[in-house]
Amino acid sequence: MRMIDKKTYQRKGTVFLVGAGPGDPELITVRGLNAIKNAEVLIYDRLANPELLSHASDETERIYVGKRPGKPSVSQEQINRILVAKAKEGKIVVRLKGGDPFVFGRGGEECEALADENILFEIIPGVSSAFAAPAYAGIPLTHRGRARSFTVATGFTKDENELFDNWEHLAHSDTLVVLMGMKKLPEIISRLYLFGRSPDTPVAIIEKASYREQRTVIGTLETIVEKSAGLTPPATIVIGELAKLGNDLAWFKEPLSTTELVQSKQKKILAG
Repeated sequence: MRMIDKKTYQRKGTVFLVGAGPGDPELITVRGLNAIKNAEVLIYDRLANPELLSHASDETERIYVGKRPGKPSVSQEQINRILVAKAKEGKIVVRLKGGDPFVFGRGGEECEALADENILFEIIPGVSSAFAAPAYAGIPLTHRGRARSFTVATGFTKDENELFDNWEHLAHSDTLVVLMGMKKLPEIISRLYLFGRSPDTPVAIIEKASYREQRTVIGTLETIVEKSAGLTPPATIVIGELAKLGNDLAWFKEPLSTTELVQSKQKKILAG
């Protein structure tokens, strides 16, 4: 096991792009948590659990740059400028992003902006909802003899004309995971029909994966729009035969916090 060098977090003018994971604050990596604790500037988005902010120092400057669909928000260009400006002030900057920085998180764009200015940066991967949401719903992405591969796709693009490029290939994935796709769910289903997927193909949608409020709806391409009418983003769509395993393998109910786990253990000890 590689030891964490504390000096790593003391390099002035360095930006750490940290994946916060899908929601549950305990799913962040140890390295990501250490970066937050040493941050002088913490730039965070809407999908990063606010509980993670409590690990930063009271002196840490906090800058919210979350984007909300259809609402006024900080543009990606503005975020890039903030990252560059704070790093040039000689600060230790943490860019905290939901999920993983390089899985539809625009982390690549931010790294390009930093590289153009010769600013040091480090990527600290996070647990992507592409993997975590199905896991928390009891849905394996692969299964020996039933699904040998999976594909992750976006349900949102800046240019809507590009959204369904290459979907003839995606439509035939053993397991297809779609992020940010709730708004376009009817169009996604229509495109899958166009390329030969059966209306009976199982579909699962997981809302707020790993949060206490998590909900999972399972249906088919034919029924899922109606069955998921009450769900809202963030949600993860899983399409393929394995999606129906969520009916049998669902394990996640309401998680106990670390404090509750300790209290539960203490009660057992006292009970003898």
